[in-house]
Amino acid sequence: MSTEPTGRVALVAGATRGAGRAIAVELARAGVHVYATGRSSRVSGRSEIDRPETIEETGDLMAATGGAGTALVVDHEDPAAVARLVARVEAERSENMLDGFGVREDNWRDALARVPGFAISESPAYVGRGVAALAGDPDAGRFAGRILTSRDLADAYGVTDTDGSRPDCWGYIKEHGIDEQSGAGVEKYR
Repeated sequence: MSTEPTGRVALVAGATRGAGRAIAVELARAGVHVYATGRSSRVSGRSEIDRPETIEETGDLMAATGGAGTALVVDHEDPAAVARLVARVEAERSENMLDGFGVREDNWRDALARVPGFAISESPAYVGRGVAALAGDPDAGRFAGRILTSRDLADAYGVTDTDGSRPDCWGYIKEHGIDEQSGAGVEKYR
């Protein structure tokens, strides 16, 4: 069984130095596309702790492994900055996926003729709507330490995808497995 996470995407916050930097570099080396974030930058200056390491250096280290990554200045205490980051990551993942199926966001259902399991897909707007609702929630701290899916956010805030559905991609994968592409039972998860 392979333990290499090839084909995955990761977001590593605090990747300017220390363990965050090492995690970003090693994930990139393992084949993960890493979005590494931090506050200290060659361009915008050091963070308030005044360390000399920069997020751009982390980007250079990821590239030196031969891996793929994007180094970005993001303050994770700024909800608007985090929302922009999530929207960017989701859009770039979505665009690559759509390209792979030869479709665009406005005609993504055309891919269902070849891969019926693609019906469980969600639009970038779905996660964007959820993150926007989360950013405006004065009690967002109740989710601290949890991993939230788009469907979790939809359930919490009543948001829907652009077609009015509430896809549960990860619920479908949990129930049917990642390799299930027949589309069987997908209606239960939309």
